[in-house]
Amino acid sequence: MSVRKLKPITPGQRFRVVNGFDAITTDKPEKSLLVPNKRSGGRNSQGKMTMRYIGGGHKRKYRIIDFKRDKAGIPAEVKSIEYDPNRTAFIALLNYQDGEKRYIIAQNGLQVGQTVVSGENVAPEIGNAMPLSQVPLGTIISCLELRPGQGAIMARSAGAFAQLMARDGKFATIKLPSGETRLILVNCLATIGVVSNSDHQLLVSGKAGRSRWLGRRPRTRPVVMNPVDHPMGGGEGKSSGGHPRSRNGIPAKGYRTRSKKNASNKYIVERRKK
Repeated sequence: MSVRKLKPITPGQRFRVVNGFDAITTDKPEKSLLVPNKRSGGRNSQGKMTMRYIGGGHKRKYRIIDFKRDKAGIPAEVKSIEYDPNRTAFIALLNYQDGEKRYIIAQNGLQVGQTVVSGENVAPEIGNAMPLSQVPLGTIISCLELRPGQGAIMARSAGAFAQLMARDGKFATIKLPSGETRLILVNCLATIGVVSNSDHQLLVSGKAGRSRWLGRRPRTRPVVMNPVDHPMGGGEGKSSGGHPRSRNGIPAKGYRTRSKKNASNKYIVERRKK
């Protein structure tokens, strides 16, 4: 993993920091695992804009990712590490011994030619997926299920990881990337290792145009809106705009929006830090 700082030969490249892409081994994706990815521009089925500040951007094709890792006990060879425009992490193409090909989220240190396997009674090595009941305590994990068979939904972005802290009966105690400590069933699958592309947070886009290429339109600050448009709008000149809050009036900066009646509250051992 590395980043490159570009020479300032144009204004847009003066502060630009780009990914070195050292880990990437090919720029041609597996065609059988590509599907069209239609853009909505923030509009719903009636054509009404329901999400602001979305639109434009470069065309992308979606890579079908195997989040369930349900080919238990069948070894697979890592064929390539690839860039995925739909996510911050890199992806790995697996060739299974039965001939099937699948993409998975790549972990830091995953190498081409390496063999990975999922299921019970597998070694706790990078890229292997196994139930939490089999993972050694203190292990760094990622791509974590919340319910058995659901598929990975937690710790999937670049550089993310969780840690297995303890096991008690049918629950494991997991420290999540947010800092929250939570109970998860021990028969949920997790992948060993940290998610790849951990240098993603060091990148600097350098110019507003790069946000447009990613499909993000300019965002209007609430303070410069009118009172009819936002609670923080209005006022003469550069007014502060009142207390920070959302368009719906929900306070920002530390206000807790989680319901006290949530059934899953009993599984949260410790809330994330403010």
